[in-house]
Amino acid sequence: MNTGATALDRKSAIFLVIMVVIICAASVVYYFAPRPVPASFSIQVTPEEILDSYPGQKCVFMVVIKEEENGNGEPLDISASATDASVTVEPQAIAIGQVAEVTVVPAEASENSTITVRFAGERGGLKETNTTTIEVRKAIVWPNGEEDPLGALAAEIRNKFVPWLAANHPEFGITNETEWTEVMIRPHYMVVMFYLFFSEEWEMGVSWHVMIPPHDWARIYLRNRYAETSPSYAFELSSYTMENYTIREVTLEEAFAESVWR
Repeated sequence: MNTGATALDRKSAIFLVIMVVIICAASVVYYFAPRPVPASFSIQVTPEEILDSYPGQKCVFMVVIKEEENGNGEPLDISASATDASVTVEPQAIAIGQVAEVTVVPAEASENSTITVRFAGERGGLKETNTTTIEVRKAIVWPNGEEDPLGALAAEIRNKFVPWLAANHPEFGITNETEWTEVMIRPHYMVVMFYLFFSEEWEMGVSWHVMIPPHDWARIYLRNRYAETSPSYAFELSSYTMENYTIREVTLEEAFAESVWR
């Protein structure tokens, strides 16, 4: 009888039993150990809906993070989607205090329909969603195939405010050299017209009263694009057709600009 081999086999068996016990114990500990809870959050979208738009319009939504009790403040990824529309997100990752702009452009096929926009935020394996809608109405067709005549007037009104802002609020950094991108909004409204202008830093809302002097006032608001979801300043022009006019700062309530125009 080979007693040496028998003793070796016995030791191997004991070792295997010990390893099985250790693995089972580790598995039990892992199974019952408390799991780290993902840092919870919600995403908030402004505005909640857009009631008047047209195919080809840039519909700009703002997305911010709201941290829940166990939130960790880390950045998260933002995405969005919609049918019959193109969608862009800028920036694609935000942290607390930052704003992402989601631009939705309804396609021609969306005329006289409702577009549902779906937003999502994801961090650490946790995903939260939100939705909003855009009411798309008739496409804008100008007489005789001309280009948008309101855009030229809106830019002219904007340019009356710019030198005054440069002189009275240089901290804004808005000057005659500031470049703007324009967006017509609320195209089917009458009497008061609305336009948006975007620079790298600011959103400027422009509205004007389609009346004869001295009732042809114009107003603007300013929103810091990637830090605010609502305007922080408002100003009024006494008349956009008269050569002699005055500009003054007004409250957001006076300018009907407590929230952004869309």
